[in-house]
Amino acid sequence: MQLKPFSKTPEQTLLEFEVSGLLAGVDEAGRGPLAGPVVAAAVILDDLNPVKGLADSKKLSAFKREELYHLIRERSLCFCIAEATVEEIDALNILEATMLAMRRAVQGLRLTPAKVLVDGNRLPTLDVLAEAIVKGDAKIPSISAASILAKVYRDHWCHQLHSQFPLYGFDRHKGYGTPEHIQALRTHGPTPWHRRSFAPVAEAAR
Repeated sequence: MQLKPFSKTPEQTLLEFEVSGLLAGVDEAGRGPLAGPVVAAAVILDDLNPVKGLADSKKLSAFKREELYHLIRERSLCFCIAEATVEEIDALNILEATMLAMRRAVQGLRLTPAKVLVDGNRLPTLDVLAEAIVKGDAKIPSISAASILAKVYRDHWCHQLHSQFPLYGFDRHKGYGTPEHIQALRTHGPTPWHRRSFAPVAEAAR
């Protein structure tokens, strides 16, 4: 079972009695932005090599997320980061593309978990036992770890995109529909990395 560095919640205590074996946490980043892939991560933590300080990625500073990102990659039993592309988002819709990225992340794990714990209230189609946990990124360490991996990976991607398209400010807004981003879309039009199925992008492309 996974080490619980947080104080145990009723959800965690119940999980300990529900299943024995490896638990994988899954979370995503990038459902809301107007550009770029949606990213999902799956993580199986190592009880014997814990990572301290795990929390919901949104509640951590960028510096702390970066620090934990490297520790999780070094100390977890295994992890996988996967994407659903802009083309898949436009073809499927963002919810189905998110489920696809999550499924790819779980399927990419080197080890097969006994159970998968997914942040939120929806589950991707998986071949293993799974449970959706609302606000799981604040309750379950392995989901917190997954949220950090997905968030930091996608932030890195946005910084790379900024180097190609510096007029859009991807290093600052990370693809979200800020006034700065909307104005850049209106002025310069969409890049190949924008989600054409999202209304502000579709309007700018007319």
